[in-house]
Amino acid sequence: MSVGRRPKRFGDTALATPANYLTIARLLLAVPTLLLIARDGATWLNVSLWFVLSVTDGLDGWIARRLGTTRSGAFLDPLADKFLTIGGFVALVWRGDVWWLPVALIAARELFVSVYRSLAAKRGISLPARQLGKWKAVLQMLAVGAYVLPPFEDLTGLKLAVLWVAVAFTIVSGADIVRRGWRVSNNGS
Repeated sequence: MSVGRRPKRFGDTALATPANYLTIARLLLAVPTLLLIARDGATWLNVSLWFVLSVTDGLDGWIARRLGTTRSGAFLDPLADKFLTIGGFVALVWRGDVWWLPVALIAARELFVSVYRSLAAKRGISLPARQLGKWKAVLQMLAVGAYVLPPFEDLTGLKLAVLWVAVAFTIVSGADIVRRGWRVSNNGS
C-alpha cells in the first residue's frame, strides 16, 4: 500500500472482513478456553488465553471502526462477548468457584437486553451500546480474569468485590438501555 492511501473500507453488508474474522476466531478459541477453565480453574495458561480473548474484543472493534463497520459485525461481536463472558462465569460456577446467583443476574440481564433491543428494533428504535455497556463488558471480563489468575486464587474478598462490581455495572447498563428505549418511544427522539 502506498503512503497516504486509505485502507479498503468495507460496506455495511460485507461479511468477509478482518474484524469479522477476528470475532469468529475469538468464538472458536473461546470453546477450548472455557473447557480448560472448567477443568483447571486458575492457571497461567487459562489466564493467558482469557487475556488474549479479552484484548481481541477491543481489537476487533478498532479494526471495524477503521475499515468499516458491518451489520454482521454488529451481530457477531456482541454474540462473541456474551458467549465468552457468560461461558466463563458458567465454567467457574461448574467448578464451584463462583456462586450461581451473580451469574444468573448477569445472564438474565444479557438475555433481557437482547430481547428488548430486538423488540425495539422492530419498532424502528436503535439502542446501540454506549460507554456504560462497554465498561460493563470490561468489568465482566476482569471478573472472570480475577478468578483464573493464579496469584488471586486465595484472594476471595477481592475476587468477590470485582464480581459484584461487574454485576452492578451489568444491571445499571441494562437499566440505562431500558431508560433510553422508554425515552425514545415516548418522545419520538
